Amino acid sequence: MLYVPIVSVAAGLKTGDVHQNNEDFMADSFTIDFQAHGKVETGDLVVFVGDDLKPSGAVAAQLGPKAVDLIAKAAAAETFKGKAKSSMSIVVPADLPVDRLVVIGLGGEKDRAGLDFVQLGGLIAGKVNGKLATVVLDLPGIEVSPEAVADIALGAQLRRYSFDRYKTKKDDGDAKKGGSLVLSVADPAAAKKAYKSREGIEQGVAIARDLVNEPPNVLGPQEFAARAQELSKLGVEVEILDDKAMKKLGMNALLGVAQGSVRGGRVAIMRWNGGKADDSPIAFIGKGVVFDSGGISIKPGAGMEDMKGDMAGAACVVGLMHALASRKAKANVVGAIGLVENMPDGNAQRPGDIVTTMSGQTIEIINTDAEGRLVLADVLWYVQDRFKPKFMIDLATLTGAILVALAQEYAGLFSNNDELSERLTAAGKATGERVWRMPLGPEFDKMIESKFADMKNSAGRFGGSSTAAALLQRFVNDVPWAHLDIAGTAMGSPATEINKGWSSGWGVRLLDRLVRDHYEA
Repeated sequence: MLYVPIVSVAAGLKTGDVHQNNEDFMADSFTIDFQAHGKVETGDLVVFVGDDLKPSGAVAAQLGPKAVDLIAKAAAAETFKGKAKSSMSIVVPADLPVDRLVVIGLGGEKDRAGLDFVQLGGLIAGKVNGKLATVVLDLPGIEVSPEAVADIALGAQLRRYSFDRYKTKKDDGDAKKGGSLVLSVADPAAAKKAYKSREGIEQGVAIARDLVNEPPNVLGPQEFAARAQELSKLGVEVEILDDKAMKKLGMNALLGVAQGSVRGGRVAIMRWNGGKADDSPIAFIGKGVVFDSGGISIKPGAGMEDMKGDMAGAACVVGLMHALASRKAKANVVGAIGLVENMPDGNAQRPGDIVTTMSGQTIEIINTDAEGRLVLADVLWYVQDRFKPKFMIDLATLTGAILVALAQEYAGLFSNNDELSERLTAAGKATGERVWRMPLGPEFDKMIESKFADMKNSAGRFGGSSTAAALLQRFVNDVPWAHLDIAGTAMGSPATEINKGWSSGWGVRLLDRLVRDHYEA
């Protein structure tokens, strides 16, 4: 990937030193429960107000007039105006048998109309102290359905994620410190049922975050493939292709990237068969460069440690397959990830080399740091040839150019199919994992023509994201296809209410929503 972001990572371990199940990684004492509205007698009590500083009628009746008056007086003293995402805490509130009364603002009508319940759940989790907190989900001017309650619970869980397994001394202020969150709702049974389908999504996001956060000396191609293999516990069929199998298939573009490392490459094929037996599958493909030094075209040293995250596309695919299998999605799904390490040893490929891909097309290597498209080229061809999918979506931290265009707010979307693009855009709006369609046309395809081969792997700075996508398009045939360039959204991610870490697990919720809305029987 032609991009070097900035953030550090813990090191000091040898390959294979650490391996645990994801369940161990996520284990802490934080729990979420659902109960009917009723009197709260201990811990934190969380309520909501609009910009008029008034809680809902039901909450006001529960708190009593003195407590409602206390909110108004405290708001005046604290200059709290009930704006969206603002909050105020009242310690040992008079006439209430709780430790703290936490008041969260929802803003005006416009703010409330566009409320993101997942983000609200993260906001709530960030405002409580741990131990026990009861959240009265009777929001002024907002209908809170069981699905909305489930999204709030999901957001709270996502906020609690942290990656500290290599710290010998834990931070006392870390968000992951246990406790219990009780959501007080009108219909606890319905909310609990709705949340059941969110648990696999939360776990899938955590899996993707864990994989991206892992240090590269622990997570090589073989170790990554072993993590994918663990999905077999959920009924996912997993097949691992090693160097020998890939060489037999002619995956020379992928192998060309891998040959500079002492750690061989792998391709992991994951199949979830939850649909009808005769239904063609849908397919998700992920770039999995576990560490990208740039190869012979080596990157600058500053920030190179972040290149452990150049496998966020593959991490998303593994997390997505976990989510789909956990909720027993009624769809046939293929997940395929190409796993390599891009290193500059004496056996590494050089600028000027020409490789023959599995498709038979040839690629001239101009820049060995434009390696992700070589990995994806062979995996895309393999998937479309073997599985004949309804569509393919690939995810890759592919270009720094996409950050220049979209910063860290959107993933770049390139596609040969309008319907698939529109559905991805809608799923992005629904989940907050937003995509923006970028140009893909014959002009960019012409820019990657080579004097010596069928194409070259880099066409220079201008239109770098589009020329990379143009190369990938040559390996999809006529299959409906979308490419998501996630270099800005999946690692070094901006902090949100549901993500305070370096890796966001971006794409798991987006693609689960896409499948749920359009591709289940």
